[in-house]
Amino acid sequence: MVTLLFTAAALVAFLEKASDDLLVASHVAEANRLRRTAYSALEVTLAVLEDFRQADNGLHAAGEGWDHPLEWADWAPGNGKTVEVSFQDESGKIPLIHADSTVLMGTFQQWQIAPDDAQKLTDGILGWMQQNYVPTSLVTTDYQQGAIPYDPPLRSLRSFSELAAIDAVRDKFFGPDGRPNELWWRFCNTFSIFNFKLVNAQGAGADVLTALGQFTGDQQQNLSDYLAGAGKYQTQGPQWFDSATSLQGVMGGTGSASLFGVTISALRINITVHEGHALYRLSAVIAPQGGATTVQTTATDIKQGASNSASGETTTANGASSSPSTTPQALPSAVPTATQASAAATANLQLPYTVLEIVENDEIPKEPPQPPAPSS
Repeated sequence: MVTLLFTAAALVAFLEKASDDLLVASHVAEANRLRRTAYSALEVTLAVLEDFRQADNGLHAAGEGWDHPLEWADWAPGNGKTVEVSFQDESGKIPLIHADSTVLMGTFQQWQIAPDDAQKLTDGILGWMQQNYVPTSLVTTDYQQGAIPYDPPLRSLRSFSELAAIDAVRDKFFGPDGRPNELWWRFCNTFSIFNFKLVNAQGAGADVLTALGQFTGDQQQNLSDYLAGAGKYQTQGPQWFDSATSLQGVMGGTGSASLFGVTISALRINITVHEGHALYRLSAVIAPQGGATTVQTTATDIKQGASNSASGETTTANGASSSPSTTPQALPSAVPTATQASAAATANLQLPYTVLEIVENDEIPKEPPQPPAPSS
């Protein structure tokens, strides 16, 4: 009887483990199947974008007609799958590598952050990114005293996750549970980690238009109405700017319109594949020829007092830059990651765009849901 009981218990344990293993294998197979569909949708999207880029001498705004690329190409995944494609103009943000203390301070104060805290945030970020930066606040940046000692890299951010390592910033941008809060998301939606010269006014949000352009609410409304074909522009329908002159004509003489361009330098493509309860997410940032590049400055070894910077881009305290590099640089690895393999496969396709970033599924942060509006 005892032997029978032990045999039954072992059999139950074996069946439970086998069930878990089969479930994991099923999820992996499901992810691989949806992944192929996601990359197929990405290729179709890139083909449609290229058609519009050639016809309009560059991509300017989704109002040109490429905001529904799969419908335009008459492409559908089939087999019960559905695919959603959305875009975010990455070049509608402020390139962080060129942001100086004036831009950062103005942005934080616009967010109703107290001046002292705004200065600490500015000093923390610029002290993390720039060599020989002299903070004007009493922010402490002795990272060597932490539980795990480290030094600031003294180069521009390569990921917004680095904000969690910066003193003063960590306390403001992350909650008690260590998760990014609303300020972190607002910062990510205002600044870009990629390098480009001019911000595309047509993809810029209110925070960017105010902090960088010093545009008034009326000017921003005129811009929105022009792009949407609303207000005093409703008779002409949705439009987009194809020159700095046309932008100046709508924005008027005040503000800093010269800091803005009208062409997309970097575009984020978000693809979501659904099949029943299964879900697969893909996000890629692309740049046309002559568009945005990644920031490839290597970290500086503070202890040796020497810079290990390659021939990539470096940034001075006033935000100036030199010698941008367009060649992606990755850490050596014996086995490429799925993201690296995908990027390599995409590069072999000889696409008319440079793929600056590809992330999938859990690598893509999910913005927390907005709280419901108060009832009247």
